[in-house]
Amino acid sequence: MKGGPLASMPSGNFNTNAAWLTAAVMAFNLSRAVGTLAGGQFARATTATIRSKIINVAARIASSARRIRLHLPTKWLWETQWTKLFNTIYPPPKMA
Repeated sequence: MKGGPLASMPSGNFNTNAAWLTAAVMAFNLSRAVGTLAGGQFARATTATIRSKIINVAARIASSARRIRLHLPTKWLWETQWTKLFNTIYPPPKMA
């Protein structure tokens, strides 16, 4: 985390450092959870790798007929891992 959110510490103010550290730890834990849920190479990848390949995705949101659609890049190398992550968090509705 020294290369990212903790690069500007210490600031000289204890409360500022505590808040910044709390936010950095939460972001780290969330990115580790994303990597674990995505599976494959991301289960043991660094936070920077997860952030650059799974979280920072150039996608387009479009809506038509009261439906929201997410257009992901074509021929994207990590589409299967991203889809696995998305379906784990938001499973498709069960048919009755």
